[in-house]
Amino acid sequence: MTAGRTVNTLSQDWGTPLKYVETVKSFFGGEIDLDPCSNDYSLVEALNEYALPVDGLAKSWNFARIFVNPPYGADRQRKHWLFKCEEAHRCHNSEVLALIPIAANTSHWKHYIFGKATAIAFLYDTRLKFLVDGTDAGKGAPMACCMVYWGKEFDRFWKTFNCHGAVADIRHLINTRIDKTHEIGPPLAFPEYQGRLGLG
Repeated sequence: MTAGRTVNTLSQDWGTPLKYVETVKSFFGGEIDLDPCSNDYSLVEALNEYALPVDGLAKSWNFARIFVNPPYGADRQRKHWLFKCEEAHRCHNSEVLALIPIAANTSHWKHYIFGKATAIAFLYDTRLKFLVDGTDAGKGAPMACCMVYWGKEFDRFWKTFNCHGAVADIRHLINTRIDKTHEIGPPLAFPEYQGRLGLG
């Protein structure tokens, strides 16, 4: 672990490959303020890290530069992490990058990415190889992946990530209707957030 970081606990998870860690750091000017999904073997080395058993979803995301590579266990669904990404940008003006599987037909994409995010880099890797306990285990992700960006620096995002994937500018979708059943508006309220949102 690097001096100066706040490490809240340890965990073992699929880690972000070094080339993407380096690209994210380059985009953010050299440092990442928060990694809410860290683990003992992470290469991200954010200034602040949350890792199990500390719940990164329940902690503050009031940081300027956030990188998220969320866990996808049954009890830690990616819709909750995407909610937090969108919320951090909307409430704290955070610049947020998230490395996630492509699932454009899902409700969480329609509510927290389309109409909310700035851009998406659809990664060229056929099967992105995550790290297992800090090493390349040789097993690729079962789905194509992308880097989603919530922030105000589209040009910088394009210049930084176009070598890794096809960058799509989705700013024109802000506050537009996605389809007949999914209108972009206030974030969906999941049970654990209803009280905080005044909906429970």
